Amino acid sequence: MPLRFIAALCAAFFAAGAAQAAKPEVYTGLFSNLALDGYDAVAYFVQGEPAKGSAAFSLEYKGARWRFASAENLERFRADPEAYAPRYGGYCAWAVAQGYVARGNPKYWTIVEGGLYLNYDAGVQRKWEADIPGFIARADANWPSVLE
Repeated sequence: MPLRFIAALCAAFFAAGAAQAAKPEVYTGLFSNLALDGYDAVAYFVQGEPAKGSAAFSLEYKGARWRFASAENLERFRADPEAYAPRYGGYCAWAVAQGYVARGNPKYWTIVEGGLYLNYDAGVQRKWEADIPGFIARADANWPSVLE
């Protein structure tokens, strides 16, 4: 009898977890609230490369903490966050095109027509680069339902 109770308890626990399985709109990692692993979203556009942000220049946006390398970049983001925030909440753009979410790594990035896209790693980025317009179209069709 105790085995049935434990099995029922486990089933209830996993069912409750599945009901709450929606992913957050912005990827922040498992034990973090930092968007882009603390990298500055504006730096990709202004400097043309990733730059670590500072806790001194940060704000809350869409449930995540965003950091910036300078007060100027913080103000640029504050004025137009949609222009600088990575597409698909910073999840891997190629994965979203495939119909699931995976970590977007701020070191593997592309700017396409004014949008910042992240990929999981160098191998995934090579796949992404094979058909960027096609993957963007598929990812756009999957977003945001892929979070459910």
